[in-house]
Amino acid sequence: MSKKDKKDKKEIEDVVNSQTQTAEVEEQAVEELTVEDKLKEELQQEKEKFLRLFAEFENYKKRTSRERVELFSTASEDVMKTLLPVLDDFERALNHIEEDKEAEELRKGVLLIYQKLINTLELKGLKSIKVEKGDVFNADDHEAITQIPAPSDDLKGKIIDVIEKGYKLGDKVIRFPKVVIGQ
Repeated sequence: MSKKDKKDKKEIEDVVNSQTQTAEVEEQAVEELTVEDKLKEELQQEKEKFLRLFAEFENYKKRTSRERVELFSTASEDVMKTLLPVLDDFERALNHIEEDKEAEELRKGVLLIYQKLINTLELKGLKSIKVEKGDVFNADDHEAITQIPAPSDDLKGKIIDVIEKGYKLGDKVIRFPKVVIGQ
């Protein structure tokens, strides 16, 4: 082989080596880019996880705060429910005493105690549900005890008598009014 052939061969080998090195460098660059892309993707996923976790925690704080406020507002519900029969008894006693004219002083004393009890319970959030005879019966707002034949056509489907008053504690109904309706 001549010098020229050797030189050409060497140049060809150099070009091939250079192309091989370039290909290897490009491969490494692609690998580095894919590693970098993978890291960026993982970082984005972790950020999304963090944001979801943060939002979930904020919702938890709001929910527990709301539940705490609700618990405080209805904490006395059991006590109020146990006092409702006492209120009913007071009302029955007052109705009975009104019929007896000789017990006027007794009526005044019972009425004072009843009003004081009502005022105290109202301060704690208890409210009576107003139901009048002749109101339209609504199953969502009233508890029907019985149905009787309506004395007149205009009282059909309406409240004829209120057996027990209903009460709310705050916005929550703790006892629905018990009524008799006409059919």
